[in-house]
Amino acid sequence: MLYIELARVYARLEETPGKIEKTQIIAEVLKDADEELLGILAGLLMGRVFPEWSGLELGVGPSMLYEAIAFVCGSSPREVKQAVAEAGDAGSAAEAMLKRKVQRTLFSKKLTVEEVYGTFEKIARASGKGSHDRKLKLLAELLSHAEPLEGRYIVRTVLGELRVGVAEGLVRDAIALAFSVPSHAVERAYMLCGDFGKVARIAKHAGERGLAEVRMSPGTPVKPMLAQLAPSLEKVLEELRKAAVEVKYDGARVQIHKKGEKLWIFSRRLENVTDALPDVAERARRCILAEEAVVEGEAVAVDPETGKPRAFQEILRRFRRKYEVRKMAAQIPFEVYLFDALYLNGEMLIDLSFEERRRRLEQAVEQEHGFELAEQLVTSSVKEAEGFYEKALEMGHEGIMLKSLSAPYVPGARVGYMYKLKALMETLDLVITGAVWGTGKRAGWLSSYELSARDEDTGELLPVGRVGTGVTEEQLQEFTDMLKPLIISQEAEEVRLKPEVVVEVAYQEIQRSPNYASGFALRFPRVVRVREDKSPEEADTLQRVRELYESQGR
Repeated sequence: MLYIELARVYARLEETPGKIEKTQIIAEVLKDADEELLGILAGLLMGRVFPEWSGLELGVGPSMLYEAIAFVCGSSPREVKQAVAEAGDAGSAAEAMLKRKVQRTLFSKKLTVEEVYGTFEKIARASGKGSHDRKLKLLAELLSHAEPLEGRYIVRTVLGELRVGVAEGLVRDAIALAFSVPSHAVERAYMLCGDFGKVARIAKHAGERGLAEVRMSPGTPVKPMLAQLAPSLEKVLEELRKAAVEVKYDGARVQIHKKGEKLWIFSRRLENVTDALPDVAERARRCILAEEAVVEGEAVAVDPETGKPRAFQEILRRFRRKYEVRKMAAQIPFEVYLFDALYLNGEMLIDLSFEERRRRLEQAVEQEHGFELAEQLVTSSVKEAEGFYEKALEMGHEGIMLKSLSAPYVPGARVGYMYKLKALMETLDLVITGAVWGTGKRAGWLSSYELSARDEDTGELLPVGRVGTGVTEEQLQEFTDMLKPLIISQEAEEVRLKPEVVVEVAYQEIQRSPNYASGFALRFPRVVRVREDKSPEEADTLQRVRELYESQGR
């Protein structure tokens, strides 16, 4: 398939507002694709080159991209930045500059989707000394062969801002439509293997029966099941009658996979962090008795002097570490508390009740200090649950989880039978999509950060407010260092940012607002912490903002 054909599909999707029409367009493309192409098209249609868990990422920031555009178009990076600022979009700016390009490459060729994907893969795999120059050369070569319309979408894909209004839900429904299979079967298969390309191939060749046979496999992470905010202890226990009450540990969620001697540890973002956590890996090999297993838990950094959990940022220092990991492990030791088993010795457990999964987990793990099962109380008594809650807070943790004993595990879903009760108001995880260069005392720093929530239907990030208060000078410097390389364009003091940084935000209340495209605004927001364990795809959705808005005052 020529890439220009895919670019024209992107353009149709961008011009088409309706979800039904978009779904039909995608379904037509998938239905006509051959085996190899089908494996990569589903992701590319969402602007996603690789599955989240693959460990591959392009690693190209706006500055490198602008350098490549400048080289191909015979201009300077400064001129590219100016063009982006005028167009308001790097893709449209690249398209306009490629149209003005005087001389085409002597041996210019027609790009195929497979070739573009292959180049992206080479860019992602470039590492070590000289990797910057190799990435730049590959990117420039790709753009030199691109037609203007192709350039628009290559640039947007690199920046993670495709802007065609396609998210997971539409691709799921398009696969279902293209191959006449139920949408729920596509959803379940995707949640278990994490690759829409693979799901599309199975749906095409084996239909609903093939999708039903998709199984979890150690080494391939599944999206975690998420909890609802508890309205109150009384209401949750009234609904569940009897619940498993567990400590909500103040740590980072981990998914541990074991297959014989092989062991993988995945973060909440489904990133492979095994090499960064050698102490956890050693305990897991020792304590998980099953030959094959997928278990979930929370990794907590505990202060040895106080016994209380350390700051969340300390945990992330471990997850990000690439060098001297043993030294860091000694400085910030982890304790792991397991709370669920999803797979044991060839048997997928997600359809079993939580009570049964917990029993299987207890049988599959030999506990030792630092690698234990989450503390649990099974009760129908509000008084007992309150006592457990107070104990969790005294331990320095966030609160408690309340789980239905009879419920299954649904990967990637925020279910109505698992609740969290925290001491603090429920926060939102939002993406920083813009900022303003400060003046006066804040001159030289990026501040007043635009916060956006994700439209779960289109994948579009829509602003819900700005935050600029309560940030120290040290934090301003940290945020500026983190966000400056992500600047896509600038107009006056306002900058647009590559959507990459997720922050946890507290607020006084949520209001309806015509001033933001989302229709909502946060009142008195403040940044609690950077959520480096979350990707923009995992940011809270507009639906979540709406739910919290509607639940206010209850």
